[in-house]
Amino acid sequence: MLGRLERLRGDRMDSAQNHAYRGVAKWDYHAPQSSATTPRSVIPRTATAKKVADLFGLAGIEIGGSRPWDLQVYNERFYKRLLSGGSLAAGESYMDGWWDAEALDELCTRVHQADLAAKVGKWETTWLALNELVFNRQTKSRAAEVAQEHYDLGNDLYEAMLGPRMQYTCGYWKDVTTLDQAQENKLRLICRKIGLEPGMTVLELGGGFGGLAHFMASEYGCHVVTYNISKEQVAFGREWCRDLPVRFEHKDYREAALEPEQFDRVVSVGLCEHIGRKNYPTFLELAHRKLKSGGLFLLHTIGGNASSSYTDPWVDKYIFPNGMIPSIAQLGKAMEALWVVEDWHNFGPDYDKTLMAWWQNFDRAWPSLQQKYGERFYRMWKYYLLGCAGGFRARKLQLWQIVLSKGDIGAYAPVR
Repeated sequence: MLGRLERLRGDRMDSAQNHAYRGVAKWDYHAPQSSATTPRSVIPRTATAKKVADLFGLAGIEIGGSRPWDLQVYNERFYKRLLSGGSLAAGESYMDGWWDAEALDELCTRVHQADLAAKVGKWETTWLALNELVFNRQTKSRAAEVAQEHYDLGNDLYEAMLGPRMQYTCGYWKDVTTLDQAQENKLRLICRKIGLEPGMTVLELGGGFGGLAHFMASEYGCHVVTYNISKEQVAFGREWCRDLPVRFEHKDYREAALEPEQFDRVVSVGLCEHIGRKNYPTFLELAHRKLKSGGLFLLHTIGGNASSSYTDPWVDKYIFPNGMIPSIAQLGKAMEALWVVEDWHNFGPDYDKTLMAWWQNFDRAWPSLQQKYGERFYRMWKYYLLGCAGGFRARKLQLWQIVLSKGDIGAYAPVR
């Protein structure tokens, strides 16, 4: 974790295109947007710059414009960098302070709606696709990378951002107005969907900070076994649940195959995005083997509108290494002849609200985090949260809760 923070504080980026990354802009990231504190936007004059301007024009975005979602460019090298590097270059140049927007989430929404990423910088996505074709990027050894690089960054960061329930997945905003209410809503929704009852045993694959396990044990009197590869999350969860019937295993989800008993219920919230399409059959077969007859399995995951074998290059490098968003077709193929789909619930727009709430919490807490994480991390994290919010707002990303059975139950009544 310290290595990543040191790299983010550095003056230079390691990259296959090292020549393009010249350093980090040095100004107050919280300065008010006025001519006295912020450089003026570089007006497109060269042919390359005008090509970029035309590209953003397709999304209704003007370079140097006055609307909140308009792009302000502070380094003329941005134009060439974007055309050659695509999504990765867009994110890295934002981290470097080469461009900005008053409403970054709105800019990203329009970029997603116009599918601008498909029109520039193909080399990074081609490399990721070829890499995934040849290799399994989500083996046990590689799976640990996302824990080390992301989930173990620091519990102080996540406590400040997530709120008391420590839920790092989408809240359920039906009939509520705050993040804390939405996260409790989500926890209760999961328990209601699987018909949780006192004394039941639950296997949780990918347990996060232990919030769901704590809720099921304290509110429903269940016995929970949870698997997680994040050292920091497991340590947090063990302390939080120390007086409850919850067992934390600091292990890859695949090792749950060695559990000697079956469970009344199986749940997986926020793990599937890290599994990879080559491992969906193994994952779903494991859940099937560990579920008792008459039981239910709930799968909570971000979903994509189209099948893909890779994620966004910037997200892969800086946020979720080796991640991959599943599609309906990919999950359906792995479920075929194994599971009965009892319910498939999509509340993707709620993730937009959740991400914006996380951003507000993070930004509010930044003065207490700044010394440890540094200004470049602030820009990276802002780009991550608001960029993802734009993806959900544009309906390019979804949030699915899928309830599955072995086909040995009566009629299932969907819960909302």
